[in-house]
Amino acid sequence: MSNLSRIDQLLAFVKEEPENPFNLYALALEYLSTKPEEADRYFTKLLKLHKGYLPTYFHAAAFYTDQGELAKAKSIYEEGLQLAQMQGNGHALKELKNAFQNFCFEFDV
Repeated sequence: MSNLSRIDQLLAFVKEEPENPFNLYALALEYLSTKPEEADRYFTKLLKLHKGYLPTYFHAAAFYTDQGELAKAKSIYEEGLQLAQMQGNGHALKELKNAFQNFCFEFDV
């Protein structure tokens, strides 16, 4: 399935189930390499409307790091760490901690 077909299918899913954060998340990931402005739009929407959707935080923070928006990335990592801890999700907490430590080391923040 081509990237465009996946995007079209995901857009249809969003239209059918606008309250489902997974569809927005999947769209953000699809747009990462082809349309970063769209990835930004979907990550922003997820972080605003679906604060409890934990998978967003790892990829959004990495995306904003790649975009050079280090303060935003740091804030997203910190929010994700708090959320993972509140949700008792040890696996996500470990992944976020590792990514955040690497981020802090690499960018001296």
